[in-house]
Amino acid sequence: MLIRAGYDISFVTQQRVPMLANLSVHSTRNKDLRTAQRIFTQPDVPLYDYIDMFGNICTRLIIPEGGITISCGFLIEDPFEPDIVAPDARRVPVEALPDDLLLYLLGSRYCETDKLSEIAWALFGGVNPGWAMVQAIVTYVHEHIRFDYMSARPTKTAWDVYQEQVGVCRDFAHLAITLCRCMNIPARYCTGYMGDMDLPALVGDMDFSAWFEAYLDGHWYTFDARHNRPRRGRILMARGRDAADAALTNTFGAVTLSRFDIYTDENRLEGPSL
Repeated sequence: MLIRAGYDISFVTQQRVPMLANLSVHSTRNKDLRTAQRIFTQPDVPLYDYIDMFGNICTRLIIPEGGITISCGFLIEDPFEPDIVAPDARRVPVEALPDDLLLYLLGSRYCETDKLSEIAWALFGGVNPGWAMVQAIVTYVHEHIRFDYMSARPTKTAWDVYQEQVGVCRDFAHLAITLCRCMNIPARYCTGYMGDMDLPALVGDMDFSAWFEAYLDGHWYTFDARHNRPRRGRILMARGRDAADAALTNTFGAVTLSRFDIYTDENRLEGPSL
């Protein structure tokens, strides 16, 4: 399937403000692009890209006094297959994990393993370690947390989500990631596009989405605690230990978000029209 995706995001500011953005498709999806993926700004400002330790394409720019609009649109080829389900996948013993995966067992900015370890073992210690354990965690988070856009805040951690029992997709992901790590299963945060093309009805205004990946039997598998079922059409933009590593924008000064339009839909036109 050809998927048309992109955004128009605007910020207002009273002074020049440096920005670091993860607003490109992740480097692992570059080969699937069927049109150029170019970020445009209004007014036009210099952009500089680099790839970080997680493979995220990071863009540096300076927002000029007054503000900026950042836009991008592209076509991408996607198999539109549901997330892989592997019920026989097993947990890899900690001592057998590759060195570079150990950080996905540790606590991080939004994933306080120290606060949730005893709770995790009490809840899931008797579950078969592997796919069944991750699925039990996903189901628990899905049923424990109520989705509410109005509850979002940038400082909310997994411990906060556990206590408040309400959050948005990134909060579902953070709590599930933390519980997996407490059970010695490496887990990492993901964010990107995920439309409603595989759903029977529209789910509201389009937004970027968050999910997570768990490492089992030598592979990373996708899980989604908000929806608790395999989804189709994910387009990864950034991943990391948690949202601190994969924030779509970081600004180093005071700015106000004034526009946030995201689109993701099937391209039904002939040719690469956007």
